[in-house]
Amino acid sequence: MFSITVRDHLMIAHSFRGEVFGPAQRLHGATFLVDATFRRPELDDDNIVVDIGLATQELNAVVAALNYRNLDDEPDFAGINTSTEFVAKVIADRLADRVHAGALGEGARGLTGITVTLHESHIAWASYERGL
Repeated sequence: MFSITVRDHLMIAHSFRGEVFGPAQRLHGATFLVDATFRRPELDDDNIVVDIGLATQELNAVVAALNYRNLDDEPDFAGINTSTEFVAKVIADRLADRVHAGALGEGARGLTGITVTLHESHIAWASYERGL
């Protein structure tokens, strides 16, 4: 399996419901390093997984829609605990939508999967992996 990874960062505010979250039940900020990995079993006709420039551009656009937002105020996330795992899934799903819409070029039609990893710190991160 071949893969490429592109990176961005994301700054949000949010709060959680549930005792398991302790002090994070209060409104707080989070800064994530965001890695998006695109996979395919064979390289395309240009011998690449996907155009890195387009992958970077589309990740930037997906992240920009969430950046500097209080997720508690976003209608898409009403009543949802926007955990790191959940936000990784949101980003992966939105990237998948862009792949299917052709935003990463015709060669991206051969992609078979995306993994999004959100790094909360140098010692903790969460990922979501999905097929295409």
